[in-house]
Amino acid sequence: AVELVESGGGSVQAGGSLMLSCVASADIRITCDMGWYRQAPGNERELVSTITMEGVTTYTDSVKGRFTISRDNAKKTLHLQMNSLKTEDTAVYYCAAERGCIYLSGGVYRNLADRSWGQGTQVTVSS
Repeated sequence: AVELVESGGGSVQAGGSLMLSCVASADIRITCDMGWYRQAPGNERELVSTITMEGVTTYTDSVKGRFTISRDNAKKTLHLQMNSLKTEDTAVYYCAAERGCIYLSGGVYRNLADRSWGQGTQVTVSS
């Protein structure tokens, strides 16, 4: 599996900004679609944004125009810039490497059979 470690969460007032980062442990420079998900208390985990190796992005409607996903393939990192934060953005945010990701492990290229998750980072937006 691909190990992912998120950072950058915290507490901020509504209207503020945060940047989340995620570092992958494995070499994922061949092909690996990645994404950010979030889960608020009492809710199911939901997709926030995705990005392909080529930089094609998608966003859920509620964050369009406020969040920007980006990646640095050479550094195996994924970012989520979050601006104009709202109280409803409060959640644990998870980085994910999507199924089908090709990564190098133990000198062998492997195909990720199931989505890999990071441990999550808390984002709290207060009014």
